[in-house]
Parts: sequence; C-alpha cells; structure tokens
Amino acid sequence: MKKLALTSLLAVFAVSGAHAANVIDGNPLYLPGAGHFYSVSTLGSHTEGTPYLLGEEFGYGITNKLAVEVSTALWENKAFDVFAWDNVALKATYRALDLGAWKLDLVGAYEAGSDAIGGGGLYVHNNKNPHLNKWFDKDFTGYTWTAGVRGGYTTSTWTLAGHAMFNYLNSETFNWGDKGTRVWELGLDAQYVLDSHWSLLAGVEYTGITQDHVAYDDVEDPNKTKNAGSWYGEFGVNYNIDATKFVGVYVSADMDHDGGHDHDEWHVEKGFGFGAKFGIDF
Repeated sequence: MKKLALTSLLAVFAVSGAHAANVIDGNPLYLPGAGHFYSVSTLGSHTEGTPYLLGEEFGYGITNKLAVEVSTALWENKAFDVFAWDNVALKATYRALDLGAWKLDLVGAYEAGSDAIGGGGLYVHNNKNPHLNKWFDKDFTGYTWTAGVRGGYTTSTWTLAGHAMFNYLNSETFNWGDKGTRVWELGLDAQYVLDSHWSLLAGVEYTGITQDHVAYDDVEDPNKTKNAGSWYGEFGVNYNIDATKFVGVYVSADMDHDGGHDHDEWHVEKGFGFGAKFGIDF
C-alpha cells in the first residue's frame, strides 16, 4: 500500500517558547489562528512506478481553537495516458486542551474518493482503454467518516505528538445498515528545529482494518482483508523562506500485509516515495 504523503505539513519557522498557533512551522500540532488562511501544496511520486500526484490542502482558522480544511488530489500515469481526480475531503479540528506546551485536538472529517487505506477515487480517465473510465463508480469510489484525537507536547525546538483516528468506509455516504469497513490509524510524529531556517520532521503511522469491506461479501473468503494493515514512515527536511512561506522535501517507505488466513506475513514495499511541498500562511 504505497501512500503518497498528504497529511504532514513539511514546514519550518522557529519561535521562542511554545509554538504560536498561527505559524506554519512543520509542527504536527499546527492550528491556524483566527482569521488566518493557509495552503499546502504537495507534488509526490514513488520509485516503483506510482503515478505523480498533486495534492492541495486549504484551511481557515474560524477561531484560535477551531479550524476547517478542504483537501483534494490529482494524479497521472504514463504521460497522462491515465489520470484521475483522487478525492475531496472536509475536516474540522477543535483545540479542546491548550495548556501552554500541552495540546489536545478533536478531529472530524468526511471524504469522498479514496478510502482510508489508499484505494479508489472520484474519477479516472484511461485514454487507451476507455471502458475503464470511471466517474463516482460504486466499485471505485469510497465514502469515509473519520473521528479521532491528536495531541502532544511542543517547545521552541522540538515537538512530539500522537494521533488516533477511527474511519468508517462504505460504498454510500449514509448506508449505515451495511457493515462497511472499519479502519484505525495510529501514529507518532516529531519535529526538531535546527535554527530559524531549517527543521527536521519524522513520522510513523499504522493503518489497520478491523472489519471486512462490503466489496468482499460475495467472495469465497469473507476474511480476505480482515486484519490487513500497513506501516508508513516519513522523513522530511524543511526550509523557511520567510515568516509565512516554506518549502520542504521528504522521503517515505511502507511495510504491509494483506490480511486473511493466508496473508499474515509482513513485507516491505519495494522502492520509496518522495516529494516536495510548498506552504503559505496569510
């Protein structure tokens, strides 16, 4: 399960004391201040043939404790022989606890397109095989509800944060009667500020399926995906252009297993992901 990194903010801006709420600085606990917009654009790929992906996150701080975000992504493969619109996601983050260096956020999100383990999308176009074209296809598009928490400790030079997210994926937005797929995401992220321009970031996340996808109801082995999971790791280096702009580069790697009775062995995916990001606060 090769995942192109779209979730971490590869940015840097060193400040004294605890990190300011409205400064994009690579901190995994970043939250825009009241009245602040921010944008993070990502261009990523993979050495083993994963298509080029262009992602965008755009957010706004309603108050100093509440922010909303919309994100989406496009990808192409084989010189645009195949291209797709990957997803649209809406997210809200509320800072429930802010005790100086200690932070705790409540997170809720809804996504149409890619599921919580990286498959599917909203639209795909295949120039060479038009019969493979899809647009909101029930076998291709997933709808995911997410609820979770993130929190940790941040200082002027380092931050350590964790997150736990529960995802409910189905083939329809409100089809609660269907068993769908239950997916957990558990992660740990860190940032170390070298100076006023440079910062290092690292993160690891486990994604695991706890219930089968509805798509497998009619197969011989209903446990084909149960207990499937993946580990995703990322390392990044950021450079701050000025107080409101940054560029960053990153590399990533995956390890996964497919689940079911005959797929319990973990294996490291070949190659590695790589990419660059640009962000701005305004």
